[in-house]
Amino acid sequence: MKKIKGFRFSRGVHLPDRKVAAGKPIEVMSAPDVASLSTSMGLGKPSEPVVSVGDRVKMGQLISRASGLISVNVHASVSGEVVAISPKQNATGGTETYIDIKNDGLYETDYLDPLGEDASAEDYRNRAAEAGLVGMGGAGFPTAVKLAPRSPVDTLVINGAECEPYLTCDHRLMIEHTDELVRGMRYFAKALGVDNIIIGIEANKPDCIAKFETYDDIKVVELKKQYPMGGEKQLIYCTTKRKVPVGKLPSDVGVNVQNVATCLAMCEAVELGKPLIERVITVAGDGVKEAKNVLVKMGTPLSSIVDFCGGANDNVVKLVSGGPMMGFAIVGLNSATKKTSGGLLLLTAKETAESSDTHCLSCGKCADVCPMRLMPMNTVFYTKAGDYEGAAKMGGVLNCIECGACAYVCPAKQPILQNIRLAKAELRKKR
Repeated sequence: MKKIKGFRFSRGVHLPDRKVAAGKPIEVMSAPDVASLSTSMGLGKPSEPVVSVGDRVKMGQLISRASGLISVNVHASVSGEVVAISPKQNATGGTETYIDIKNDGLYETDYLDPLGEDASAEDYRNRAAEAGLVGMGGAGFPTAVKLAPRSPVDTLVINGAECEPYLTCDHRLMIEHTDELVRGMRYFAKALGVDNIIIGIEANKPDCIAKFETYDDIKVVELKKQYPMGGEKQLIYCTTKRKVPVGKLPSDVGVNVQNVATCLAMCEAVELGKPLIERVITVAGDGVKEAKNVLVKMGTPLSSIVDFCGGANDNVVKLVSGGPMMGFAIVGLNSATKKTSGGLLLLTAKETAESSDTHCLSCGKCADVCPMRLMPMNTVFYTKAGDYEGAAKMGGVLNCIECGACAYVCPAKQPILQNIRLAKAELRKKR
């Protein structure tokens, strides 16, 4: 379907692309000798192991079951022996339970049965849950829950914006797996009972836009290059002109949003019975020898991925999981990939803000660029004082989408995003 121009949301920032891996095809990395799979693969409660040390498992076999509504199944990404189930340090320095599987090199599979053409909407929703699908744009919300919205929806919006600098994994999926993505979109549409499918793609990806224009049932919206275009509320407005009110969900305006990588996972889960056991990750930054888009098994050590990309330069000062805006700094390369691992950045001093912060200048720039029209300076003020309720009332922190635009423009280099995340975490504990 011929593309149409999208709308522009107010505020936000314009960022340099730095998408050096955009023209590099996806490379398949060999599975690790030991896959280390966290039981916390998405947003919500950790899953509960259903295997024991010494068990032999097959690739795709359920090894840890979702422990509640907001929790996801975890499956073996290799075949072999379970050699450990124990707490270990995660990427941010915390502790999670990991299931380690020693790869036997046989890659015997234990997939689900493929769904037939007569599958119902409920069958598709159940398949998303069985296969452990999550939002692969970074949030990690269970896909099955998103496919059961609290309000009726009439439109499915696919997020192909990929507005973060450096990241190009979605770009390559849209180029190399277009038809599989479209089939995944159609399965999502059947699960939701909708006919209107829209994909929003930023204008800096004309090759992706051209690919999807060949499908009659997919409406392609060319989005302006603007950050955070990939935010759900911003994407919905720019593709449909519907505004999601503060405190409301996309379903409250009749929309469901899915990421392109999740569409591929849905296609494979439906047609192959394949659980979510691998994903494409972008490795970039001036600190790595060669930027690449790499298909990796879940539980692959980050150090092995860097080695696959030629190794690290000696000028790395910061490691980031995800993109530079909404990602998070990690303590080292000892942890392993998860379902939400879309990027691994090795950044040098030129690519980071290492200077110390100064006192707030009361310039208001953070509020000027906030796409949610919040008052980030108030969140920082009250959070530093330990008044998290004040941060909610005066800064609107609970409505923040954590895009990081405020921190990007702050001339005082205030750690605004870190204070936002701290305040939200403390409020969640309290409430």
